[in-house]
Amino acid sequence: MEHTADPLEISPSSTRWFDRLLGWVTEVPAAAIVVAEIFILGGGAFARYALHAPLTWTDELASILFLWLAMLGSCIALRRAAHMHLTTFVRDLAPNTRAWVDALGMSLVVAFLVMLCVPAWEHWHEEIEVTTPVLGISEGWRAGAVFAGAVLMLVTAVTRWVENARWKQVALTGGAVALGGAALWLLTPVLSGLGNINLVIFFLVMLVSCIVMGVPIAFAFGLATMSYLAFSTTNPMSIMPNRMQEGMSHLILLAVPLFVFLGALIEMTGLARAMINFLVGLIGHVRGGLQYVLLGAMYIVSGISGAKAADMAAVAPALFPEMKKRGSKDGDLIGLLSASGAMSETIPPSIVLITVGSVTGVSITALFIGGLMPAVVGLLLMAIVVWWQTRREDMSGVKRASGKEIGKLLLVSLPALLLPVIIRTAVVEGVATATEVSTIGVFYTVLAGIFIYRQFDWRRIYPMLLDTASLSGAILLIVGCATAMAWALTQSGFAQDLVKIMTAVPGGKLGFLLVSALAFVVLGSLLEGIPAIVLFGPLLFPIAKLVGVNEVHYAMVVIFAMGLGLFAPPFGVGFYAACAIGRVSPDVAMPRVWPHMAALFVALLLLVFVPWFSIGFL
Repeated sequence: MEHTADPLEISPSSTRWFDRLLGWVTEVPAAAIVVAEIFILGGGAFARYALHAPLTWTDELASILFLWLAMLGSCIALRRAAHMHLTTFVRDLAPNTRAWVDALGMSLVVAFLVMLCVPAWEHWHEEIEVTTPVLGISEGWRAGAVFAGAVLMLVTAVTRWVENARWKQVALTGGAVALGGAALWLLTPVLSGLGNINLVIFFLVMLVSCIVMGVPIAFAFGLATMSYLAFSTTNPMSIMPNRMQEGMSHLILLAVPLFVFLGALIEMTGLARAMINFLVGLIGHVRGGLQYVLLGAMYIVSGISGAKAADMAAVAPALFPEMKKRGSKDGDLIGLLSASGAMSETIPPSIVLITVGSVTGVSITALFIGGLMPAVVGLLLMAIVVWWQTRREDMSGVKRASGKEIGKLLLVSLPALLLPVIIRTAVVEGVATATEVSTIGVFYTVLAGIFIYRQFDWRRIYPMLLDTASLSGAILLIVGCATAMAWALTQSGFAQDLVKIMTAVPGGKLGFLLVSALAFVVLGSLLEGIPAIVLFGPLLFPIAKLVGVNEVHYAMVVIFAMGLGLFAPPFGVGFYAACAIGRVSPDVAMPRVWPHMAALFVALLLLVFVPWFSIGFL
């Protein structure tokens, strides 16, 4: 039957021009800020180390621009539907039911942003009279980013809402959310007297319900926290934008967009391909050789890009076709790709490592040194699985590369192989901070791409800058909202209760580590890595220190556990990303992923029981 347009239904074409205008308003400044940050931080590092004339204003200016990048990037991610969200429970719904659930989810996003706008305005006005210590300009330039971002995201959310839903869905879901808000407001006197029962209402029932229906995780965190503050406490609402700003303002987090951009650059300039070609020439002729190449490539590339999706996208398409020709099963390939993504979460400069250092205060240099060996443990155990699965692989048609060919491939790949060494050496030797070192990597990659590999497509730079802003905004909004949520949990007394529970776990240090590992496997599966780390890191790391666990050892255990959960089916988002990149159905991959996950689980137990793997080189 032909569909007849409803006269009250909003036509997508009627909002298309406005959507393009909104894109231009957010995308051009965001791309410009990414470029500006590269030159500001790179120039600061060069002036300090090479000229011995440090520029005192670079960090302050970079941090102000960074907050604008986070908020503009969040708008771009919302416009692209690129915010992290859980689709496990909604992806198989009937199309009509899914449309209603999506409309309800977007109405909740709109509700959070409506609640945020007024406190963000108040916070901006409070900060206007305060001046920055170095530049001497108004702090309003920083706080204004949260208000401007909230307004732009609200406009974006409403535009997406009316574009993707019928008028009836918009009216009914919007009305339902408004009635729910009114009911909570009327129940405020009752809720105020319930004490910590409100934690169950807002941070369990409301939060989990939002995540299950596919509301982006950042907005689910934000809505639960804003509702808790508004309807069950007497705290001023301006605390929310204040804490969001504080969470997103850590200068170390500026490494996130810069390493994301660096990851895109190494793929575009051919550095990733050069590394892979060398590894294929070196060991591609042995049984399981290409699987070993994938493991090695993920280890090396993870040390450059820091973003798992970028790592997998750079490695898998180059290897999977030939691996399939040699008889590898699709499910085994996805299992290996997923497990290698989980394994490489601890490899510097992983975004998760940077986030841990930001929210817990653990030394970034120590985390970078400590993260290398845990990944080696995972790699070796997965190599055993590969050996078992490929022990009968037919290699009769595979030609072994000659020594001359390997030498030529090594010469070509040398500039690419030097990049992770340069990055890690610069941080460990104190040449640059973990934030600044990403700019060194960017400049090095650009020069290598132009002058050595002669592969540099200028037309791809702008889309890459937008992708960087979008992914960074999605990550950083989670950091901001999770920081506010962690503050609310701490103020409620939950942190003290958690200390009592975790310190009472049988088995002392070992029991605490095992419980933490299990908890982060579950949290990594349900919340993804960064939300889990930002939310629970500030609460659990002090407890780890209290029971005598080294902070770097604890960081490696929880990051590895979180990675295992993130890439383990049926809930792990990373598993589905690997399926999408490898173009394999999750139904085909799921039954065959478990040997690789079992290897990672054994590796996790080794990390728990043998601290040396994490702290032996500190």
